[in-house]
Amino acid sequence: MSSDPEHILTISCPDTTGIVYHVTGFLYERGCNIIDSAQFGDSSTGLFFMRVHFSAPATLEPSRLQAEFAPVAARFRMDSRIHDLRVKPRVLFMVSRFGHCLNDLLFRWASGQLPMEIPAIVSNHTEFQPLAHSYRLPFFYLPVTAATKADQEARLLELVERERIDLVVLARYMQILSPGLCARLKGRAINIHHSFLPSFKGAKPYLQAHDRGVKLIGATAHYVTGDLDEGPIIEQDVERVDHAMDPDTLTAIGRDVESVVLARAVKWHLEHRVLLNGHRTVVFR
Repeated sequence: MSSDPEHILTISCPDTTGIVYHVTGFLYERGCNIIDSAQFGDSSTGLFFMRVHFSAPATLEPSRLQAEFAPVAARFRMDSRIHDLRVKPRVLFMVSRFGHCLNDLLFRWASGQLPMEIPAIVSNHTEFQPLAHSYRLPFFYLPVTAATKADQEARLLELVERERIDLVVLARYMQILSPGLCARLKGRAINIHHSFLPSFKGAKPYLQAHDRGVKLIGATAHYVTGDLDEGPIIEQDVERVDHAMDPDTLTAIGRDVESVVLARAVKWHLEHRVLLNGHRTVVFR
């Protein structure tokens, strides 16, 4: 088995002929070995998306590969990036008073299922400081009110920049981010919504679902945008329920779904499997 460093090349560009030929030819000419490749042409937008997992000779640094790939990228008007899999993305978690998603993600990280570093856990409450410390992770208490929201978000952005954060995960962080903060975090902030969008919104979605006698409940993981709960969807799932279940049972089932859906979305993002396609996403599983 080769011990050469592995990389991921992601591409989005206008769809045309010759893209795969030139990409694979570029890698072949430099002694790279393609481990797996996936591509998708969206006829509705006219865009082409590609993800290539490859190994490269150790002498070929990602920055050099990116520079040498520039003529190909320019020819096809590509938005492209080469990710070095030796470098783990740096992820910041945000949480309020529901800890099921955070607890699940931390366990998956500690057991080696999520390739990331966690420089910080941020909360507007203190309940999960002991959980963070049990994993020996830094915890930042950033309380927020309507009057202090701008200052709190400025402190958050300082933390994001200082710790070189690649991804922010809202693991049931129950505060609406300002449009300006959403814009700064475009494409690198994931939220979990406690319903199968579009559905019941507000603080008690499962009580509303129970009152309406729903037969399916679910969760939606999406990128954060200035339009509340309208960002590009990464993953969704549902569970079947019935008339015999009370609101507490629905809540417990719903929290399980939320945890699984958010974990999938975070994992796919970390593995560079998610590409933005306007208001949608392309997910190479």
